[in-house]
Amino acid sequence: MLDLTFESEVIYWRGPAPFYFLRIPNADAQAIDQIAKQATYGWGVIPCDVTIGKVDFYTALFPKDGSYLLPLKKAVREPLKIELGDIVLAEIRINPSIKI
Repeated sequence: MLDLTFESEVIYWRGPAPFYFLRIPNADAQAIDQIAKQATYGWGVIPCDVTIGKVDFYTALFPKDGSYLLPLKKAVREPLKIELGDIVLAEIRINPSIKI
C-alpha cells in the first residue's frame, strides 16, 4: 500500500478526452514508479482511491511526461468549487495487491 499527500495546481489537458488534472509532484511520482508494475492494470495506468476535501472517489493515474496525472471529474470539482489554476491538496492510496 502506498499513501501519498500532495498539493498540485489544477491543469487542463485536451488530450484524447478533455479533462482537468492534478500533476503528481516528481518525488511522489518516483514513489509510484516503485510499485507501478504491481499496481497497473495495463498501459501504465495506476488505480487509486483519492480524497480531496470531503470528497472520496476512485480513479486511475495516467502516466505523462515522467510523472502521473490525477483526473478530476466534474462530479469531483463542482461540489468542492475547484477551478482551473487552483492549488489542491489531495490524498491518494494505491494498493498494488488489488487488481481490477
